[in-house]
Amino acid sequence: MSATYADLARPTSRTLGLFYDLALVAGGSLLVALAAQIAVPLPFTPVPWTLQPLAVLLVGALLGARRGAAALAAYLVEGAAGLPVFAGGAFGVAPLLGPTAGYLVGFVPAAFVTGFLAERGWDRRFVTTWAAMALGSATLFAFGVAWLSRFVGWQGALAAGLLPFVVGDVFKQLLAAVLLPSMWRLRR
Repeated sequence: MSATYADLARPTSRTLGLFYDLALVAGGSLLVALAAQIAVPLPFTPVPWTLQPLAVLLVGALLGARRGAAALAAYLVEGAAGLPVFAGGAFGVAPLLGPTAGYLVGFVPAAFVTGFLAERGWDRRFVTTWAAMALGSATLFAFGVAWLSRFVGWQGALAAGLLPFVVGDVFKQLLAAVLLPSMWRLRR
């Protein structure tokens, strides 16, 4: 198993390592919260266009499966507790029960999947990084579309919760596939 990018600077002391991990989880949560504020509402869907998916996948890849998933779980708790971290500054329990809740909940397994693959070295080359990002994105869409279908049916969920976002997500995946291997090359 390979180290993630975040593992390279992890202190060897158990106590310092714990603080390091907590700081990474908090930082990952903050990155997703910031990405959520760049939100473009679309008139034909309850799902806004945001930079959240890119941030979620990067957090997973950079922090690894456990820390990445923990960062996204922390993000959900922060939003439920009243911090305005969800898309467009939304907060509270309502977003976790509404049509976009599946996407929010799907952030946790999407970060885990991407981090799991990064821990196995998939973030070192363009093609494997793109594949890891695509699998993480597919995980996210599986949760989001499945939940959205409860509100608008399967055809409506595909039309409003998947198809309008595929091209943008592929672009975000490709961007990550350029960034992550470049970071590893700079590190060397």
